[in-house]
Amino acid sequence: MATAGDVAQSSPEETQPLRGAAAEKDDAPGPSYGGTGEAQGGGSPPDAGVRLKKELGLMDGVGIIVGIIIGSGIFVSPKGVLEYSGSVGVALVVWGVSGLLSMVGALCYAELGTMIPKSGGDYAYIHEAFGPLPAFLYLWVALVIIMPTGNTVIALTFANYILQPLFSNCDSPPDIPIRLIAAVVICFLTWVNCTNVKWATKVQDVFTASKIFALIIIIGAGVYHLATGNVDNYRKPFEGTNMDVAAFATAFYQGLFSFAGWNYLNFVVEELQDPYRNLPRAIMISLPLVTIIYFLTNLAYFAVLTQSEMLASNAVAVSFGNRMLGVMAWTMPFFVVCSTFGSLNGGIFASSRLFFVGARQGHLPQILALINKDNYTPVPSLLFLGFMTVFMLISSDVAVLINYISFSESAFILTSIAALLWLRYKEPDRPRPIRVWIGFPILFFVICLFLVVLPIIQRPIELGVAILVISVGVPVYYVCIHREKKPPCLENFMDNVTRTTQILCRGLPEEKHE
Repeated sequence: MATAGDVAQSSPEETQPLRGAAAEKDDAPGPSYGGTGEAQGGGSPPDAGVRLKKELGLMDGVGIIVGIIIGSGIFVSPKGVLEYSGSVGVALVVWGVSGLLSMVGALCYAELGTMIPKSGGDYAYIHEAFGPLPAFLYLWVALVIIMPTGNTVIALTFANYILQPLFSNCDSPPDIPIRLIAAVVICFLTWVNCTNVKWATKVQDVFTASKIFALIIIIGAGVYHLATGNVDNYRKPFEGTNMDVAAFATAFYQGLFSFAGWNYLNFVVEELQDPYRNLPRAIMISLPLVTIIYFLTNLAYFAVLTQSEMLASNAVAVSFGNRMLGVMAWTMPFFVVCSTFGSLNGGIFASSRLFFVGARQGHLPQILALINKDNYTPVPSLLFLGFMTVFMLISSDVAVLINYISFSESAFILTSIAALLWLRYKEPDRPRPIRVWIGFPILFFVICLFLVVLPIIQRPIELGVAILVISVGVPVYYVCIHREKKPPCLENFMDNVTRTTQILCRGLPEEKHE
């Protein structure tokens, strides 16, 4: 296998195609693509090749968690939370409890991340506790549903907000322009990530501050509105509460979607300096901060907009800006567009690296583990992710897409928490630098079980599709991954695909690290 140092002298034609899972064992170590320095930016690679380096400090960890959590969710989910909860009071309770639940889950992941200090997050924990099949199913669902659908939601939010000022007299912009603009921004950012990692990180840096600034504007305007005596929307906060248990669970789906990303620091734990100290500290700083910001933002939304106005709007922050900011109302869609643009860029960047890790482990086709020999970017992984994300635009119903994501994520977070409990029972003496109170994982397990089971009654079609996708992964694993000898037609097909991809993408496998 070529080393990083050989890339400049080798050509794709000289590299033999890899064959499926045979390239590496299930229990192989899990280095991820995404080291730092020149090897990523398109310059000359260091002598040691692309390696994970411990270059992330405490504030870097806080920045990763906060930057990923605050994306499109806070600008989309308030409508869904209110729709399923039925009242302003319960909706605010859902937001507060969602933040607390996310904090409990993040603390459980702090124990997992320090007990199993491997990159890959849920994939590593599920593999450690339950073996390769459940771990593969996580990658399979992340590839087919979680990552592309999450990016699609952000792209649709971007398109909704960029078009909303042009269709201010309509409840929402037309569907076709929304999908077209979403597809364009997905393709553009995929190209940016394929071309140069430094470009992608600069895009992320430039657009990160805008999301915080937009929320500060919303909170400030809402506080001013309440301070001037406009409290009508809070006179009967629990009127119209939906008492259906399944609907209540779906409201939590919408709220928890906005907190998605609290476990992403675990995906890069090998790059975190002193993870035994900095991982829990980053969690304890980030989650309370985001919870307070989200709660105050929703308090501002409900102070200014009536329930009917929020339910009729697909761009809640724009409706808020039109009511409160006057001639400066244009700033709200502008800031939200910047926020979602940066979030989509970060989602594409991080998601492609997860698939790269899975391919290096032999649980995904090895073409996804190829890197471009000129720009040092995982081009095949990025292109496949871009294709899947655009494909998800077959539905522009953001609420339905969120249900797809939330069910799948809840199912595998449930599995990861079960891994924590199982390892507590199976290996009680295993070193645990951080050991949370046993009540936390038990509580979080029960809540995740509730969120997985009950919404099936409320949304059987969408969740049935998600269950079907998970089930399809089982035969895929046994045919394509588990079997020592693959069907000849499959081997020949994958050889041809890999060879063609290496030529078209100028791709080579990353060097192995012993």
